[in-house]
Amino acid sequence: MSNFKLTLQLLEGSYSVCKNYPLSDLQYLIEHSHFFSFTKTSDELSFVINSSALTDYPNVQYEKDWRILKVLGPLDFSLVGILSDLTTTLCKANISLFALSTFDTDYILVKENVINPAILALKKEGYEILPDLL
Repeated sequence: MSNFKLTLQLLEGSYSVCKNYPLSDLQYLIEHSHFFSFTKTSDELSFVINSSALTDYPNVQYEKDWRILKVLGPLDFSLVGILSDLTTTLCKANISLFALSTFDTDYILVKENVINPAILALKKEGYEILPDLL
């Protein structure tokens, strides 16, 4: 685990994790989501988008009501244990999560109904959360 605690920022809004969203909406999603993540593997095509940009389509699976905690960065690639420490902290609090990483930083998504307990658990472990809502 890392021997220092980072600052996280709670992003505004509600987010959805989607599977098999139509690629024809890619430009719309990029323009109408202030947070947009796209992952393609041999097994699936998934997006994380603002729930306000979500359109219902047949065959699209999605989970709504996620909140995002951003690790303020940029983080150096040589840092070790960032996600491990965050996920262990939330695991001990019995909070499920969805993690994303970018070139600069990491993002932790937790369901809206457990965002307050997640923030409290992280603060208890020494993380600073911006804005300080609790």
